[in-house]
Amino acid sequence: MKKEKKEKPKYSMVQNLVFIMKRAWKLEKEIIYIPALKEMFDLSLRMLELFIVPVILQTVERRAELGELLLTIGVFTLALVVLTGLSNFFNVLHDRAEGHFRCDMNYCINEAACTTSYPNTLDKNYREKLQQAERAAGWTVASTQMYDDAVTLLGSAAGFVLYLLLMTRVSPWLVIIVLICSVGGYYLVPNTRRVNVWSYGVEKDTAEYTNAMFYVSNTIMENDTGKDIRLFGLGRWLLDIYDSAMKLYWNFIVKREKKYLVADFGSIFLTVLRNGLAYAYLIYITLRDGLPASEFLLMFTAISGLGSWINTILYTAGDMHKKSLGMCHIREFFDWPEPFRMEGGKRIEVQENSAYELRLENVTYTYPGAEKPIFDRLNLTIRPGEKLAIVGLNGAGKTTLVKLLCGFLDPTEGRVLLNGQDIREFNRREYYRLFTAVFQEFSDLSATIAANVAQTEEHMDRMKVEQCLSQAGLWKTVQELPNGMDTYFGKQIHDDGIELSGGQTQRLMLARALYKDAPILLLDEPTAALDPLAEHEMYMKYNDISNGRTSLFISHRLASTRFCDRIIFLENGQITEEGSHEELLKKEGGYAKLFEIQSRYYKEGNLEEEGSDEAWQE
Repeated sequence: MKKEKKEKPKYSMVQNLVFIMKRAWKLEKEIIYIPALKEMFDLSLRMLELFIVPVILQTVERRAELGELLLTIGVFTLALVVLTGLSNFFNVLHDRAEGHFRCDMNYCINEAACTTSYPNTLDKNYREKLQQAERAAGWTVASTQMYDDAVTLLGSAAGFVLYLLLMTRVSPWLVIIVLICSVGGYYLVPNTRRVNVWSYGVEKDTAEYTNAMFYVSNTIMENDTGKDIRLFGLGRWLLDIYDSAMKLYWNFIVKREKKYLVADFGSIFLTVLRNGLAYAYLIYITLRDGLPASEFLLMFTAISGLGSWINTILYTAGDMHKKSLGMCHIREFFDWPEPFRMEGGKRIEVQENSAYELRLENVTYTYPGAEKPIFDRLNLTIRPGEKLAIVGLNGAGKTTLVKLLCGFLDPTEGRVLLNGQDIREFNRREYYRLFTAVFQEFSDLSATIAANVAQTEEHMDRMKVEQCLSQAGLWKTVQELPNGMDTYFGKQIHDDGIELSGGQTQRLMLARALYKDAPILLLDEPTAALDPLAEHEMYMKYNDISNGRTSLFISHRLASTRFCDRIIFLENGQITEEGSHEELLKKEGGYAKLFEIQSRYYKEGNLEEEGSDEAWQE
């Protein structure tokens, strides 16, 4: 069986370090020089702590006067206080700057996720990379600690050289013993760097476990699923899914920690071996050459100090490697290719009276992973200002057709044209400004009613918000709320937020679509949650709302289509019928058959037999 090739990081540690330094320099220059100053004071403090006891002991050995001894102690104490205070001061400044950098990194990840091309949101690999970047941003890897590690490496190298010079003055063999035990052991004994590489290679597999756990946790807390969980007794089933994923993830954690444990035991063994051999040799040369107590103490401390510098260098490099792997996730997410032209492109000329023509030219579209296309060489022209109804059974491709027209998806073959030009030549963000929509799966925000309509808290036209709420038939309801249009919607963030019914929420989304005031209006099942009377009222409003706009109306309820200029009936990914409501009824085709099935529920003679219309809707 062929062994699966492990994924390799795209960026090296040096490349990631340069990336962090460039970003930090633009964001806050303190992030660059503060760690260097702090490391300088820390190194000075270590050197001071190395010499303080031997120097005082040497003063005693010389039988110096009490005043000299007290002065020596006082100078060292003052230096310790000053250096410790400066180190802590710069540490506080660094934590503040680092927090700023971390927030900036998280903001950039969220911004990239919000503005990426729509097909990326459907891509499993993209979503996995987003989750990896978010996890990395939640760790220290998203901060400047990789740069801090680099500064620590330089400081440790300087400390190593100073200790090396100090020890070679007594015996070069001490240095050789410490170097062989430290460096040799790092490569011979399992270490954290190898564990980090292994963990990076299997991270995609472990993401499936954590995704399952997050899914169950989020599902349990959602209002929409809470009723089903209790009514159908789904709680135990969801908990079993969570428990199964947690066990798999826990097995990974145990395996990883065992590897780290082996590495730690190896490190402890080498430390004991290194120091034991070095101390034994130091005792030997002390007895042989008669080193004074102060010199012996200095060398004794320097041995452990030199080993500490070597360990710091080796293991800080390993820690940098771990942070670099996490930074690779973040940078690879930022580098994810955009299938659409989100920057640059042709400018869209402003047309008087919203004269924008949309046309599908030999469009074929196949969803990723699907065996056959949902559309095959489809042609459709939507004239400026036309009210077009798109009807058909579930799976006919109605919503996909709208996604192609408004630029959420690009055809697998063929073209979508705006006034005769391929929309791929335009800036896609500018193209989106031509559209406003009410989708069947609406996205409400935990903000005020007004902000949900205007989609912003700044520069809001409150008079326009009121007008749009009135047009959508929701203003009377909003007026009765505790704070009117300033009442918070939803309880996810605000405890005093209110919940609207499904129909009221759809009206709110319609008000939002009206506020944008774009030339092309998309309505995807806008009356799905309304009762028949409210639905009829909405149909009346729709006729007024859509005047002067190109309008696309998707609906299962064919009674609404009589307000449209033209109706297309989709079946098996093709336009099988086209015309007005009356023309299609005369054809006695699929549209007429579907209309007849639906209309029997509205006929007065069938109300008692079939049940009331409200009951049918329920």
